[in-house]
Amino acid sequence: MAVEVAPQSAAPSLRRVRFALAMRSLRENWSLFLGTRIGVIGLAIILFYLVLALSHPILMNTVWDERIYDPVVGYAFDETRQPAPPSRSHLLGTDPLGRDILSQLMHSARSEFLLGLLAAVVTVTIGTTVGAIAAYYGGVVDTILMRFADLMVMMPGISILIVLSALIGVEHFELALIIGILSGFGGASILLKSQALSVVVKPYIEAARAAGGGPAHIIFIHIVPNLLPLSFLYMMFTVTGAIFSEAILSFLGLLDVRMSWGLMIHTTEAAGYLLQVGKYWWLIFPASLSITLLCSSFYLVGRAMDEVINPRLRRL
Repeated sequence: MAVEVAPQSAAPSLRRVRFALAMRSLRENWSLFLGTRIGVIGLAIILFYLVLALSHPILMNTVWDERIYDPVVGYAFDETRQPAPPSRSHLLGTDPLGRDILSQLMHSARSEFLLGLLAAVVTVTIGTTVGAIAAYYGGVVDTILMRFADLMVMMPGISILIVLSALIGVEHFELALIIGILSGFGGASILLKSQALSVVVKPYIEAARAAGGGPAHIIFIHIVPNLLPLSFLYMMFTVTGAIFSEAILSFLGLLDVRMSWGLMIHTTEAAGYLLQVGKYWWLIFPASLSITLLCSSFYLVGRAMDEVINPRLRRL
């Protein structure tokens, strides 16, 4: 009796089909995203500051003199009065310590991106995992995790960050972890758990249980991937919160960082120029406008992604 053997090309063909479907879905979602004006504006602002962040080390190694343009220890020897207004050699002027503001702005952009993205990744990783576990197990596990999440939501986040920054030396990396943990065990887990509840009742979850799939397999192979679109959306809003929190703590002088946009404003305030906006505008507007624009850009991208992901808001 002859036994038919399935062709070996069946598996690669299935992978190609899945890849083609994923690419088609990506193109459709990208087209929908480009159709949202706020999303395009937000993405353009993000790309602008990303170019600034990537250009700074190139300029420092090729064009700028480190003695003059170093964002921390540089000094504008060609200027007799500090802070100096914008000029050909210093396009955004210098700060009260004689340091080039454009160099500080570009250097700080890299730190802001790393801080925001790391905080967002930690938040989404914790929130997605906790939400999926709470939705899958339910009962006592769900109650314990959600009551802990409620406790984290009720705690004043900025006040906690201020106390921790005053007690221990907090840099960008530690700040990102603290923000990620507070947000991940708080609002993110509650939001993602509500979405996971609609996934655990799907027929394929019961089929996976019947096929012998364990809890870890079902949670991380079947539930978590279905939460990723919403998780990625939540990342955009977390970046905004992380950048804003860092700016507040830096302005208060509570972060152990070499340079940031908030620290630029703190230096202006410490030198007594904060209320002289009309005369020394270049000390205030570049940093404050950058904080506002970058925070707003991630929020706009998040709102646009909501219109793409949310079926009730999707434009067909």
